[in-house]
Amino acid sequence: MRIARGVAEARRLLRRDSGPTSAVTGVGSQILAVEKILNQVRESGDDALRELTAKFDGQTIDAIEVPRAAFDQARDAVPARLIDALELAAERIRKYHRAVLPKTWIDHAAGYGELVIPVDRVGAYVPGGTAPLVSTALMTAIPARIAGVREVVLASPPTADGLPAPAILVAADIAGVDRVFRVGGAQAIAAMAYGTKTIPRVDVVCGPGSIYVTLAKRLVYGDVGIDGLFGPTETVVIADGQANPTLCAADLVAQAEHDVLARPVLITTSSSLAETVEREVTIRVQRLDRAAIATKAVEEQGCIVVVDNLDQAFALGNEFAPEHMCLMLENPWSYASQVKNAGAVFLGDFSYEVLGDYVAGPSHVMPTGGTARFGSGLGVRAFLKFTPIVGLDDATSAEVSKAAVIIARAEGLTGHAEAAEIRKELERE
Repeated sequence: MRIARGVAEARRLLRRDSGPTSAVTGVGSQILAVEKILNQVRESGDDALRELTAKFDGQTIDAIEVPRAAFDQARDAVPARLIDALELAAERIRKYHRAVLPKTWIDHAAGYGELVIPVDRVGAYVPGGTAPLVSTALMTAIPARIAGVREVVLASPPTADGLPAPAILVAADIAGVDRVFRVGGAQAIAAMAYGTKTIPRVDVVCGPGSIYVTLAKRLVYGDVGIDGLFGPTETVVIADGQANPTLCAADLVAQAEHDVLARPVLITTSSSLAETVEREVTIRVQRLDRAAIATKAVEEQGCIVVVDNLDQAFALGNEFAPEHMCLMLENPWSYASQVKNAGAVFLGDFSYEVLGDYVAGPSHVMPTGGTARFGSGLGVRAFLKFTPIVGLDDATSAEVSKAAVIIARAEGLTGHAEAAEIRKELERE
């Protein structure tokens, strides 16, 4: 990993435009390819899905929807210990999202409130590829269910047997998904956004994916809601001199094995820790099943930054606005309030980011690419509409109408003013 010393050099290494183009930005040829796919699905529906699945996944599918019997077969094919682990994770995810669920509220005295209304139908996307993200089925569908969404559907690409990975089907079943479709990529996003004969049109599409999935989500936004645009994963570990270098290295390596564009970053006040972690990372990546991917991510995207103090560390971390920020500090709770921009925060040696990927409770679908400056992770709010409601009593209405008339006339909107004044005339009658 590259080691930077001082804030100026750190900023140079952490600049997001210094590496490969962000997945959210895309390039012209990829955008044109995705536009072509979207138009094909919009025009030809299920026939387009079959053609594109044969082209991109090498699978000939007749029925697009996964039959109910396949879920039972998947449970038989998946180890019991994995099912138990998914059940445990699902329960923690449910408890977390129930705890943060906003509720409708009305203040009758003030004459206003807010209706919290779930969308009707949600489409979740679960990537297949080299690392089928089984946990994503839980992390997308469960928050939608807790939000009160009436119907949750899920799309995931077929594997060699023509179905999504068995563990994905099991996770979808545990999460309470209503229907699963064996389609992937940009064509799956198009199908859920526009609807086909088999796949219903949804109100919100959620979930991470490849650059083609991300670009498809960007292009269908407006026809359908989306949870966000997600690029390669990223973690910033902020560590002091007392941090355990082995744990820091393990967490950075875990992040690196996701993708060659993953960004593992350590910011520390200790030069000796930086050097030890760098050596440990080099050793640990070689042991992985995905060693080639992790090595490339570490060498090309990873870096270690040595700063003078923790104020500088947090300033750099907040400026980078990572998906994950891990505080490997003595008494990390006392520093939590210094985090301003992060998708999620992990405190101490035993609240490590991998738990957030699977079982901690919050969704692992988090803002990337610096969007944590203004965005939040996927949760129940992504599936809710917040509708103000106004119901003033006569006395309150009369009191505030005077101000409304003054403001309306200042704006030159006499119709607005008269709509308020006519109420006064009705009172006199």
